[in-house]
Amino acid sequence: MKTYAKRHWALACGIAALAGYVDAVGYLRLNGFFVSFMSGNSTRFAVGVATWADRATFLAFGIILCFVVGVIVGTLLAVAAGRWRMPIILTVVAAVLAVSLAADLLLGGLWLPLIAAGAMGAVNCVFLRDGTVSIGVTYMTGTLVKFGQSVAQALLGHDRFGWVPYLFLWSALTVGAVLGAVSYRAFDVRSLIPAVVFTAALAIYARWLGPSSSEDHRVR
Repeated sequence: MKTYAKRHWALACGIAALAGYVDAVGYLRLNGFFVSFMSGNSTRFAVGVATWADRATFLAFGIILCFVVGVIVGTLLAVAAGRWRMPIILTVVAAVLAVSLAADLLLGGLWLPLIAAGAMGAVNCVFLRDGTVSIGVTYMTGTLVKFGQSVAQALLGHDRFGWVPYLFLWSALTVGAVLGAVSYRAFDVRSLIPAVVFTAALAIYARWLGPSSSEDHRVR
């Protein structure tokens, strides 16, 4: 993350806040399952297999599958969009989140978390370098590891402020999750409307940033 300009830090933090918001909405909607944090769902899936908890097993696996499909689609879209992948992927993610909300309101069931999981998978393809994710915006384990390592480096006298971007990224996701939880308690599934609007705003901001590096979008 430190290799990106500060204006891209803002975009990354905005996407992380979006992921935290949507994840909190999905978590409360499903009473303990995630739509962007697949490590947690993998554990739920494993526990479900071990304890024969059928609903938990199939639900966790379904969310994971939708997330992976979202990553695949996002990667293909990134290749097709080339240097303009950032605004294009974010526009598609906004549309998919809108579809997830509409499907939930019209059909009920599990449409919102399943479709939203696909959107969260796709949004990870906004920041690519040499064809791989360069900033994980929907999961924070790696970010916290890098934060700890950067703090250690600062204590050793190297790069005194290298930990700052990672702290901002984690804080953005956490604040987004708090807002998502509060919004869901007040507005139920309609709390996803601000997420759709915010994603569209991020797409406009990404368009303002201009095209990405010609090397960043390649899948190798």
